[in-house]
Amino acid sequence: MKKVVGILALLLTLGAQAVRADRGSIPFRPNVKIFEPIQRAMLAWNGKEEILLLSTDLKASDSTRVLEVIPLPSEPSVKKGDVEVFKKATILINRKLRERYARAFGKGHTERIERPPAGEVTFHKKIGAHDISVTHVLNCQGFIRWVEKYLGSVGVKYPRIPEAMKIVVGEYLDEGFSWFVFDVVSLDEAPKTNEAIQYRFKTDFLFYPVKITRTEEGYTSIDLLVLTPELLSEFAGIPTEEVRLRHAPVSISSKELRSLSEEMDDLLGHREDTKLRIWQIRGKLSSFEKDLIAK
Repeated sequence: MKKVVGILALLLTLGAQAVRADRGSIPFRPNVKIFEPIQRAMLAWNGKEEILLLSTDLKASDSTRVLEVIPLPSEPSVKKGDVEVFKKATILINRKLRERYARAFGKGHTERIERPPAGEVTFHKKIGAHDISVTHVLNCQGFIRWVEKYLGSVGVKYPRIPEAMKIVVGEYLDEGFSWFVFDVVSLDEAPKTNEAIQYRFKTDFLFYPVKITRTEEGYTSIDLLVLTPELLSEFAGIPTEEVRLRHAPVSISSKELRSLSEEMDDLLGHREDTKLRIWQIRGKLSSFEKDLIAK
């Protein structure tokens, strides 16, 4: 029972750990440090197309605007998402697991199972101002020219791209990733929660960009809510032993998924047994050499 209680108490800490993932950052002001203490991501993939929902808690060592860079395998459609989806999804997982363990241990244990706090997904003051551009980049010099031109157009006197960013962008281009999303947000020293942004794109593998974070410093813990028709077993990027499954997967119905996201339910074909689970990837940011790629 102690093990069961521990699992349940752990699940809704999504957002409670320090996370800086999925994107690289170029501050408009040189030498300003950018911090992403919390990163939330939800991925739905049907074998041909993916919906990636992102919301990040951000702050900076001083007031600045920041150009964030996200690589994707194909041209995405981009729209505003709902940060509450993360909270609703983790609450659903906890309810499913409580029901499962209540059946396994008998009704007499139900109260003990439900008593431990499941945790919360918390948000800071939300910021909704995004200036998003989707760009098809053919080579690294094209990437550099686009960024420098953009930064110059908004008044940055001496636009400078970190060398680490140039290297990792070159790696993405060599691997056939030629679509980049640029997102501009304004930050200061107070943590703020970005309004969620949803990216939908075609891909024949489940994808989450990780190595773009090599441009940052420190350690990270990445939590991903993953939705697929079946469980996945082939990991061509980050090896499977480095992708921690935080709990036993649960099956959710079309109605339950629709309560989280109608578009994700449509993407996954209104199934009655969609697999939902939380994956966690931890490590030193500078150590990530590959992205999350799974089938």
